[in-house]
Amino acid sequence: MDVAKSVDGSTPVDLGLFGPGSVSWRVHGNLLLAVGGLRALFLQALHPRAMAGVAQNSDFRTDPWGRLYRTGDYVATVTFGTSDEARRAGAKVRGIHRRLRGHDPYSGAEFRVDEPELLRWTHVCEVESFVSTARRGGVRLTDADVDRYYTEQLRAAELVGLDPGTVPASAAEIAEYYAAMQPRLALTRDAAAAAAFLFWPTMPRGLGYTPARGGWMGIAAVAFGLLPGWARRRYGGLGLPVGDLGASLAARSLQLAAGALPERYRHSPRVRDGLQRARLAGHDPRL
Repeated sequence: MDVAKSVDGSTPVDLGLFGPGSVSWRVHGNLLLAVGGLRALFLQALHPRAMAGVAQNSDFRTDPWGRLYRTGDYVATVTFGTSDEARRAGAKVRGIHRRLRGHDPYSGAEFRVDEPELLRWTHVCEVESFVSTARRGGVRLTDADVDRYYTEQLRAAELVGLDPGTVPASAAEIAEYYAAMQPRLALTRDAAAAAAFLFWPTMPRGLGYTPARGGWMGIAAVAFGLLPGWARRRYGGLGLPVGDLGASLAARSLQLAAGALPERYRHSPRVRDGLQRARLAGHDPRL
């Protein structure tokens, strides 16, 4: 927990689990986080059990925008909320996961959605997608910053029920983790359907056949293009390095466009609340 006094020294200010000096604030306070979140969904779907758990328990097909909003709000709360808000959000997620069960797509065996392997896969896909998308979009992060980010995010892993000692906490450890996990990954029917849905979701009322759908498909294409080559090949793509350059240029264009927006459009209310508390404590975060 990061606690500071207000500028006048009279009131303690809870700056949350990370605080304005963290790499997590720099990465999660960027609109490219949404693109990174989509990239994470493409990756997560390649784990047969993780995908089965989502397909059998989630409302992502009937309420995709609500699910995306709730996921984004959770990440914003954990990162920019107070320590108490973050812990309560984590407890709520643990409570939901504790009740859910799925059935293995191959054996039919029942499994718990909160199995450590599934939680770890979900966490690693998220944080690696968030930081790699930010970096490729032009956010200036050194190798040391990236490792620090992964270490900071052990707090988020603990919130969902993981033992931090079992979670990769550096770029090298995550590369090793991905290499070890690849034999367990597959493009199941559920994964293929989920990927198709990410490109062509049910649009909010009135936006079904408007330029908004084309814009969404473009963002989804950027997210898919930012996947590592081995993941794109799992989906039947070529996964050639030349594709990485195009995806990086597209991400950078999105970052430049987002950076021109006023703060009220760049950041959600939860992020703005965190920034306000930081300024009350004498910080001036530039996100």
